[in-house]
Amino acid sequence: MQLYFNENDQLIFDGYDIGAKVKEYWGDSDYEYTYTIESAEVKKLFAILKINSDDKRALLKEIKNRFEGNDAYSKFGEFMDEHNINYKAFTWT
Repeated sequence: MQLYFNENDQLIFDGYDIGAKVKEYWGDSDYEYTYTIESAEVKKLFAILKINSDDKRALLKEIKNRFEGNDAYSKFGEFMDEHNINYKAFTWT
């Protein structure tokens, strides 16, 4: 999984899984997933997580620490839903 800001200042959460378990669950051997969070919505994350809005590195670190492991994508999505943060989700198998 990767977490980064792109050239449009959007927060991107990218993931990619591959293997037998993925094939068993999804019917294909690879699975890609992405959240795209617009800059205005990222500002909400800074406030909720009590991080200085100029410190993108601190935000990335906090998200990484809070939402790690095999279910990081799901946990982060649930967190955003709970806090009314709008995002675009994309999955591909």
